[in-house]
Amino acid sequence: MSNGFYDVIVVGAGHAGCEAALAAARVGADTLMITSNMDHIAQMSCNPAIGGIAKGQVVREIDAMGGSQGKVTDAATIQFRMLNNAKGPAVWSPRSQCDKVCFQRAMKLEMELYDNLDIKQAMVTSFVVEDDKLVGVETEFKQQFRCKSLVLSNGTFLNGLLHFGMISKPGGRTGDQPSTKLSQSLKEQLGLRIGRLKTGTPPRILAKTIDFTQMNRQEAEIFEEQFSFFDDPSSPLPHATRRDMPCYMVYSTNETAELVKANLQLAPLYQGKIEGIGTRYCPSFEDKVVRFPHHEKHLLYLEPEGEYTEEYYINGISTSLPPDIQIKMIHSIAGMENAEISRYAYAIEYDFIFPDQMERTLANKKWRNLFTAGQINGTSGYEEAAGQGLLAGLNAARTAMEKEPVELARDSSYIGVMIDDLVTKEIIEPYRLFTSRAEYRLRLRQDNADLRLCDFAHEHGLLPEAKYNEFKSYSERLESTESQLRGQKHQGKTLWEQLKFMKGDSKASLPFPDEQLPLDMSDRMDRRILNQLCVKSHYEGYIKRENDSVSRLNNLEKWKIPADFDYESLKGLKNESRMKLIKVAPTTLAQAGRIDGVTPAEIALLQVHLNRIRKARD
Repeated sequence: MSNGFYDVIVVGAGHAGCEAALAAARVGADTLMITSNMDHIAQMSCNPAIGGIAKGQVVREIDAMGGSQGKVTDAATIQFRMLNNAKGPAVWSPRSQCDKVCFQRAMKLEMELYDNLDIKQAMVTSFVVEDDKLVGVETEFKQQFRCKSLVLSNGTFLNGLLHFGMISKPGGRTGDQPSTKLSQSLKEQLGLRIGRLKTGTPPRILAKTIDFTQMNRQEAEIFEEQFSFFDDPSSPLPHATRRDMPCYMVYSTNETAELVKANLQLAPLYQGKIEGIGTRYCPSFEDKVVRFPHHEKHLLYLEPEGEYTEEYYINGISTSLPPDIQIKMIHSIAGMENAEISRYAYAIEYDFIFPDQMERTLANKKWRNLFTAGQINGTSGYEEAAGQGLLAGLNAARTAMEKEPVELARDSSYIGVMIDDLVTKEIIEPYRLFTSRAEYRLRLRQDNADLRLCDFAHEHGLLPEAKYNEFKSYSERLESTESQLRGQKHQGKTLWEQLKFMKGDSKASLPFPDEQLPLDMSDRMDRRILNQLCVKSHYEGYIKRENDSVSRLNNLEKWKIPADFDYESLKGLKNESRMKLIKVAPTTLAQAGRIDGVTPAEIALLQVHLNRIRKARD
């Protein structure tokens, strides 16, 4: 890693950049991460929480592939909850409220300890292109760093613009400068199509000025859970000990809504100052009031920002109204009549690269050694960013080593679902994961991410040997226990059949004598094995049905579409379908079938022509 030459360079040190750099380094690539502020590595710019609906599954998947977001979350957790636990296990989703400073410092330390990972503070302003090849980056200091592969994970920094009412100023987030020149270079040097998106954040208030007695207290849930599957005694991070801090629930009032309605002329979104499109699933408070006028009040959550700070994050009241209006809005809510705002809310616009310009490996179609991850691809959320970062880092390293990049299938992970959606569907707003986006969510549970992905991760060098051995010990014990339950009988039925009567609840009473269960309930691994078997036995029929569907999908995935396939000459395609197929350039027949507007009849037509190509080649 001398003379400024690296296998992989990662630009940006948010959640995508951290996982990308760590993944590349973990598989053996000499890696450099460049960030504009070393003290803001893995900054939790918005909500200081990790996980949630579908997002918790992603964090477990990252952990199963050797990533760090899960174990760093465990080190920083101040409240843990399992969302949707009153429903079926397919939609159970872990979520941790985090100490944001602890999270940021722990991730920074995690990265600093890697021997083949350098971190430098600088602003990247342009690319180094020689003979039509992308060979490096240049910083604000006119210093060049060369590489074989490049990962961009710039978050909201690309041409970022902050809006506080009608006052706007450049910024990647409040307190950080935007990356303006690099955004320009993406268009002028690399010729990429750039769009504009928008997100926002709520105000923060000080605990000593809040009357919590007027709010509903929300305690942590008692679960024998953490995000990481692994015990890592050699880790320098604090061991995961549960530190429970309460959250609080309160409703906005009719007065809050009336304040918004009376001041919409000061809202930049409603005055045409904001060009970018915001997400429907996390709307600003102005949007809630305008779009849902029949709701007089909206639920808000007060969430602590950390163990050693008095600041509280108000989840549910993101706004870009001016500071003086924000103060009145906060004072209109019970318990916050005298609250002091420590940080004002704002909206932020930023540039992104339309993700149909990349492949499912996260490689750019035009620049094969360029990979992108996170909000630059049009997504929202720390977890979505980190999941992309891990795959981008792995494939950047593989490309640098002259190996073929790999993909994650839709049936293997939520990360695979997300990336396939990004490259296949039209992205017109910040993309956010939900369990409803996954066709096979009973397979893609949060509790079995290691069973789905550890073998893949170990095969490609992502999962260290010690962690893989720990996983193998668990999976072999799980398999042998299931075999024993299927072989033993009680009152004419196998123990496996009787296990189904527990309806997926491992805490329910066993339907057979305790001594027949070949597990030790004082052992954490054995308790987890029982939980896994209870779910698997109860949902066995549904899982089989999903597996049959996956087999049919995999048959279509085997039909590869050549990169130079001539859609123009293919008769029988509607013009709209032809244009979308040319734009997306699907790599398989299965992916082509997921493009909006492409009909089953057109897929059948494609299959006929692909079969002709196969025969001609043979």
